[in-house]
Amino acid sequence: MSKVKISENEFAKICRGLSDDRAAILKHNPIGTESETLLWMLMSVLISYLSLEENEIPCFPGKTGAEMYHNAIIFILEKRKDSYFDEKKYLNELTNRL
Repeated sequence: MSKVKISENEFAKICRGLSDDRAAILKHNPIGTESETLLWMLMSVLISYLSLEENEIPCFPGKTGAEMYHNAIIFILEKRKDSYFDEKKYLNELTNRL
């Protein structure tokens, strides 16, 4: 089965959508800090969008946090980008880490 890939434009669009819906996401998903919640949501969207199989989804031993979700997203994208782009730029914009 062919693996679904993601373009920079599509990744940017997903990040912008989450940023645009930031208030609603945070209101309805109070799982942690703002960054943790937004990165958790982005990771969940990517798992679905890329149709990841169970063995492709990162496991989280112990306590999760924003940095762990940040690293998991980078790991997911590592083999799923259709061409090179710097996803960290979009992650930093989403979480306001400049």
